[in-house]
Amino acid sequence: MKKRYIFLTALLLSTTIFSCKKNAIQIIDQKLDGTQSQIKFFNFGINAPSMNLYANGNKISAIASATGAESTAGTAYGGVFPASNYEVIAPGAYALKGQISSSAATDANLAVLTATTTIDASKSYTLYACGFYNTTAKTSDSFVTVDNLPALDYTVAYVRFVNTVPNAPQNLNMYLKNTTTSTETLIATNIAYKAASDFVSVPIGVYEIYCRYPTAPTVNVISRNATTNGTVSVVGGKVYTFGSRGDITVVSTSATNRPLIDNTANR
Repeated sequence: MKKRYIFLTALLLSTTIFSCKKNAIQIIDQKLDGTQSQIKFFNFGINAPSMNLYANGNKISAIASATGAESTAGTAYGGVFPASNYEVIAPGAYALKGQISSSAATDANLAVLTATTTIDASKSYTLYACGFYNTTAKTSDSFVTVDNLPALDYTVAYVRFVNTVPNAPQNLNMYLKNTTTSTETLIATNIAYKAASDFVSVPIGVYEIYCRYPTAPTVNVISRNATTNGTVSVVGGKVYTFGSRGDITVVSTSATNRPLIDNTANR
């Protein structure tokens, strides 16, 4: 009888643990309810200072410090908040600001960018600081994308392209090249500055990424491969944004403002 009780107790514990694990997996794929939405922030303003994101006067972004305390430095050029996924925000009409930290030595509390947008329930958005930072007006350009995230599918990954290069002479196409099969696929066509393509599914794998002008579809304008900023691995069930940024006229391979292709996971 004692052995039977031990067996039943173990079975109950196993069932409980399994249920917890199942719930944990479901939380990863949780859907936003009608009271929630999501937002991300990229600082792609060329030569722009670090800044924090504010919504209707409330600070909603911060970068953690090495000590774990909140850092007041903000999101630097080339950075994103949060690093993956999104920050939850309530639906509504918003005045968004990219604002320099109150502790900055120069231009403390200055609003570098301002944008207004209406955030709908259960939707995802991204605010981009972009263009060349105007050192006289001390402002940066900006735009907001609505991120129509696809349904979860672990058999493929999803990618899109966002163009934040302000001085390219043409719009940009984006290509992915599978490093195993060498298959090259046109993912986004004729994407203008401050525009985004739709998310499209791609096979799981490792890729090189190339941006080209529509009139010269074999000439790489911006590259991301083993020798230039590294290849990109895309994982099943994940959703990625590949964003072009930087000054198209810069030829240096090490300058901060050189043309680059950023890789960030939306989910």
